[in-house]
Amino acid sequence: MVNQDNQSVNPSKNFVLPFILLLLSRMSLHGYELSQKLQAFGFKSIDQGNLYRLLRQLEKDELVTSEWDTNGSGPAKRRYSITKAGITYLKGYANQLESYQSMLDQFFKMYSSFLELYIPSFQKKDSIEKVNNSTRRKDHGTEEE
Repeated sequence: MVNQDNQSVNPSKNFVLPFILLLLSRMSLHGYELSQKLQAFGFKSIDQGNLYRLLRQLEKDELVTSEWDTNGSGPAKRRYSITKAGITYLKGYANQLESYQSMLDQFFKMYSSFLELYIPSFQKKDSIEKVNNSTRRKDHGTEEE
């Protein structure tokens, strides 16, 4: 989904699931810590309520477990961990994403070809070519495309 204000793309809610499992496969996390790490992956607008509902559903599906963490100051917090079933699910999801990546690679290859064919100025120039062109413009006082 595209945010019209800044033209950024917000990943689908369903797309967050493999990232949650991936993060939990590395370490146990509190919900807030998980939210912060997801934002670092590019999930900029994570709704906390939806995240905790998703974590409860993952726990119900036996993909994650949680326990109360009473260490440290402040109130007890839930700490989430991945289960063996969650690891198996993550591996399957990773295989699926690998197939999607291949499809996306094909898409962008075709899309780039389309842009180069119909929008000639889109053609990528390397940095050396840019330097040479800007030097020629200065030397000759002309604009080259």
